[in-house]
Amino acid sequence: MSSPVKRTQWDEELTQFRQDHGLSKKVLLNCCLVRRIISWASPSKKDSIEDELELSAVRHRPEALEQLEAQTRFSRKELQILYRGFKNECPSGVVNEDTFKEIYAQFFPQGDASTYAHFLFNAFDTDHNGSVSFEDFVMGLSILLRGSVQEKLNWAFNLYDINKDGYITKEEMLDIIKSIYDMMGKCTYPILKEETPRQHVEIFFQKMDKNRDGVVTIDEFIDCCQNDENIMRSMQLFENVI
Repeated sequence: MSSPVKRTQWDEELTQFRQDHGLSKKVLLNCCLVRRIISWASPSKKDSIEDELELSAVRHRPEALEQLEAQTRFSRKELQILYRGFKNECPSGVVNEDTFKEIYAQFFPQGDASTYAHFLFNAFDTDHNGSVSFEDFVMGLSILLRGSVQEKLNWAFNLYDINKDGYITKEEMLDIIKSIYDMMGKCTYPILKEETPRQHVEIFFQKMDKNRDGVVTIDEFIDCCQNDENIMRSMQLFENVI
């Protein structure tokens, strides 16, 4: 087991990690995935993450930390902490859709989170192989927590573009918004009327669909969001349930 000194050092590093500007208390409270992963980030028998990557009997091993550090906005120490939690939560080295659903069911017991978890899982599963690796997870997390506005909007567009054809339809946007409200359940105030999600979609499309062709392209989506304060505020509903 880790020595008391090393355990204390790890606790201090974990506290510092939580206090970092990119993972503030507010972000952690809102980010279900980070909360779940960080809660498992406790020291194990191995003190060296390199040893863990080489010796751990898992089906999937993440890329070299140096490469991930270069590809994300996380430091080496932050990646170590995230990986330790990820590995403890997912010993196989990958997350499947059922795990996503379990995480969101825990944090939103008052509603039905399964549909939103399905959409979110597909957004993290960038190679569409039915599982989310540590690389997939940390690359997406880097964008959501520390990416530019345009990078976050690109990620959000990918979430709304359910069939990944490069366009968002009204029905796709409606499915996402309804899934968020279903997940929030009784927490929404005032209580939503049945037609509220569709009304929101109609308002969004009136502003986003510039050429009135019935779909929203990524350029239309980003341009409209960046120039409309009301839409940016509305999108916080999405950001707050990651």
